[in-house]
Amino acid sequence: MCTVTFIPRGKGYCLGMNRDEKRARVNGLPPAIRNINGRRVLYPSEPSGGTWIALNEAGISFALINWYSVTARVSRDAVSRGTIIPSIGATDSLASAHALLALPLDRINPFRLIGVFPDSQEVVEWRWDLQRLSRKYLPWHAQQWISSGFDERKAQEVRTTTFRKALRQKTAGSLRWLRRLHRSHAPHIGPFSICMHRQDSVTVSYTEICLRRNRTTMKHANGAVCSMPPDITKTMRTSFARDLFARMAKTGNTD
Repeated sequence: MCTVTFIPRGKGYCLGMNRDEKRARVNGLPPAIRNINGRRVLYPSEPSGGTWIALNEAGISFALINWYSVTARVSRDAVSRGTIIPSIGATDSLASAHALLALPLDRINPFRLIGVFPDSQEVVEWRWDLQRLSRKYLPWHAQQWISSGFDERKAQEVRTTTFRKALRQKTAGSLRWLRRLHRSHAPHIGPFSICMHRQDSVTVSYTEICLRRNRTTMKHANGAVCSMPPDITKTMRTSFARDLFARMAKTGNTD
């Protein structure tokens, strides 16, 4: 149960993610920079080390959501979906992200993986349904992905309506707008609102990635996002942003 929102901003982007889990689940750990295959990767994590969102020093982000609409499940010896992003998070290009194929997919339950590649301005969604790994290229514009173990179809319908209405606001695309969206209880607080509340489950964290100029910031809040602002901030210089804005300075184009 999660909501991921992508917003292009000039030559950069922002990515916001609500993570929804059972109330009894142990809290995740705050973002930290890890060295994976010689590249810095920044992400919050489970105590076991898995993660649901990450950013690397090439400016590439990944976000993972469970795919509840597919009811098939691994019968035994399942591998946690939380291992997926740490396995591929150091990639520096869309081509190298195909390392997904090297994972033991037959032991991983259905998922949807979103990759944001700013250098080529591409958004890619991989889908695994226990039968086939498909890949879809998406346009570089505002969009949202939703999962729900309660009623995924209904959650998709309600949250998409909220998102489309929000896109008509004058402040659409700003950081304040993104945070308001992920705190939203529209049309009313409950299992289908973006900031989700159920008796046994709730939105347990909000993570925000924003790439601008020569650095990228990850903000993170543990707890229901409606009650607190992102309170943990990590900044990482990214080679993508540094190289991009150096090129822009030479051409005089700084939009």
